Amino acid sequence: MLFLVSSNPILRQQMMPTLSESDRVLDAVIAQGIESSDANDVLYAFEASRDYDPGPALEKIRAPLFAVNTADDFIDPPELGILEREIKRVPRGRAVVIPLGPETRGHGTHTFAAVWKHYLADLLKMSER
Repeated sequence: MLFLVSSNPILRQQMMPTLSESDRVLDAVIAQGIESSDANDVLYAFEASRDYDPGPALEKIRAPLFAVNTADDFIDPPELGILEREIKRVPRGRAVVIPLGPETRGHGTHTFAAVWKHYLADLLKMSER
């Protein structure tokens, strides 16, 4: 399930343009997941994030903060406007929504530093003393 919801739907369509190709790719992803993942670890990760809410303490953040999302994020969809609304409560906060593009991977874009590293460089520069 994470394979489908954590990436860019355009890329998934390109990767799996037919039913038979979808079956082949999904079978391989499932087999790899069974081999490399532990079900208890996955359940723990989901449970740990189920009731996470940074909201009550946002005003306490004093360091510069960039909250980066992508336009194709299905898990934290920017259309809801939550990021833009809540970042206003962070004194030195900035919201960034990277447009959908060939480099974005939906929620999984966080693992592709080339897409967002210039924002990190800006943040580090702002954080210098």
